[in-house]
Amino acid sequence: MHTPRHALVKKPSPRLSLWLLLVYFLFIVYASLSPFTGWRETAFSFNEVLQQPLWQTYTAFDALLNIISYIPLGLLLGLTFRAQLSALANLLVACFLGLTLSTSMEFLQMYLPSRTSSNLDLLTNVSGTLLGALLALGFIRSTRVYDALTHWRDATFRHGTAIDFGLALLALWMFGQCNPSLPMLGNVFISALEHQPFAAIKASPFDGWESLAVLLNLLMLGSLLLTLLRNKNQVILILLAVLGSVALLKFITAAVLLKSSAMLLWVNSEAVLGILLGSMLLVAMRALNALVLARVAALISLAYLLVAHGILDSGTPAAAMSIYHWHYGHLLNYNGLAQTITLVFPVLLLLHLWRVRPA
Repeated sequence: MHTPRHALVKKPSPRLSLWLLLVYFLFIVYASLSPFTGWRETAFSFNEVLQQPLWQTYTAFDALLNIISYIPLGLLLGLTFRAQLSALANLLVACFLGLTLSTSMEFLQMYLPSRTSSNLDLLTNVSGTLLGALLALGFIRSTRVYDALTHWRDATFRHGTAIDFGLALLALWMFGQCNPSLPMLGNVFISALEHQPFAAIKASPFDGWESLAVLLNLLMLGSLLLTLLRNKNQVILILLAVLGSVALLKFITAAVLLKSSAMLLWVNSEAVLGILLGSMLLVAMRALNALVLARVAALISLAYLLVAHGILDSGTPAAAMSIYHWHYGHLLNYNGLAQTITLVFPVLLLLHLWRVRPA
């Protein structure tokens, strides 16, 4: 009996989408409640918030940002529950969970002086969740695309719960690196820009410690990829794909968010040198067996923590605001989130290395 080709493709488990969903849930909580200080009592009730006029102290930018922010949540919810629920039930559950999360965040924001609760936030957040769930449904029903991506994932990466966690960790790293106020693979915020019209930018002294931080960051990424890939010889190719994707996203976000004179400051000599040296070392690391690789990667992670957070001063998220041509509070939260990711990624990588350690 003939079996359709797409039936031979192993459908992925929802573990990866579940890990990504957990990470994105934490993103939303962080962005909604940071800086987590100044909690105080409020004279308003949540019912008053729900009954206030729409568009009060609200802009179209806020509405668009809220919709876009919740689209990935709906997408991940749709992919996570695709095997357990029908299409309609999937949409309803995604919208209910999106509404529950958004309501919780709006309620808590009433007690933060730096945040504002809004009924329009609820509407736009649920709309974004619904759009994301619809995208997930359309993606799942596009059998050819879905099977092609599944086949590529199966052929490129190993399987298992620990590997799914590692892939989610890779997505976390890429998200943090897309911030245009951080140099490529760096952790030191680009601060005040000394630039006058029609005048050259004053060259800053070369910082060897920053190059070392970039090198260690690249080796952490490379070590993570070596634990995930079926064929270690593909690590440079996949690394180039990841760095190329990050560079493209960095360029796009820089074009949208930064002043024109600061648009390419994320490419500096420290980053270029660190990437070149790190790539050469990564080629040599392909020959390490699993046990030695895990130990070397752990030492690299600890060294990065020491250099990036013990020797270098990354500055505060507000230090980079002078190079943005927008000054919405969302950008400060975005910078704070990127700084948090640079801090927690090495720790999470150590956890991943322990989980994939040889028996």
